[in-house]
Amino acid sequence: MIWDTFIAPFADFGFMRRALLGCFAIAIGSTPVGVFLMLRRMSLTGDAMAHAILPGAAVGFLISGLSLGAMTIGGLIAGMVVAVASGLVSRLTVLKEDASLAAFYLISLALGVLIVSTRGSNVDLMHVLFGTVLALDNAALMLLCSFSSLSLIVLAVIFRPLVLECADPQFLRSVSRLSILTHLVFLCLVVMNLVAGFHALGTLMAVGIMILPAATARFWAASIGGLLAIAVLVAMLSSAAGLLLSYHYGLPSGPAIILVTGILYVLSLIFGPIGGVLAKVLPRRHYQS
Repeated sequence: MIWDTFIAPFADFGFMRRALLGCFAIAIGSTPVGVFLMLRRMSLTGDAMAHAILPGAAVGFLISGLSLGAMTIGGLIAGMVVAVASGLVSRLTVLKEDASLAAFYLISLALGVLIVSTRGSNVDLMHVLFGTVLALDNAALMLLCSFSSLSLIVLAVIFRPLVLECADPQFLRSVSRLSILTHLVFLCLVVMNLVAGFHALGTLMAVGIMILPAATARFWAASIGGLLAIAVLVAMLSSAAGLLLSYHYGLPSGPAIILVTGILYVLSLIFGPIGGVLAKVLPRRHYQS
């Protein structure tokens, strides 16, 4: 029973193993970025950036069809352009960065859907929006694993200034010039990991595996190391469970993975020992020495 339910789908089918490996690569690379997005109160920025890559990926699709390289390059360029443009608008006009990013996000989403719709079918549009994690090939796996490895290396290099910027950005700006560079490099990491997640989960679901595990970990750990470890574990567990639900019940794999992550988030929201609902409501015991 246990073998047939949990192990046989991955042991018997290569596409399930490739999907699991791809999801694990995304979890290891993008979830730590999601933790820092949460700590910097930029979670909605990640959501906006996920849609910002859509026009570039759509242009790549328009030129080369469902080409891995063309859609990756297009998504990276579009994400970087939106990130830089929103920053410039917030500095050169009266509009704040969140408002300018929201404006670019809405324009990007509409433009990307329009471009895909003019060339492709509804199946192609669903592929772009929701991904095809069960159709990952070796080239896609190489790309996901490469992006994940590069993301971890860059995070290790900028870890200290990034942590300091989360804790006290004003202090970092006053004592070092690394603040702006750290912010720009971090935005590049966000875009890169969203493009990686796009190939498996689509533009609408890619940000879910980045943000939801980080939010879930917040109810179980207080230290940054604990947050990173638990968030990655939640993302990997959700990936495996979502793929199994997809296999056994014929559900779309990407939404199933994000839904499992959402269920873990809600359970943590209720039962989590650090700031969860029950921890806030139930009276605490007072011990006397």
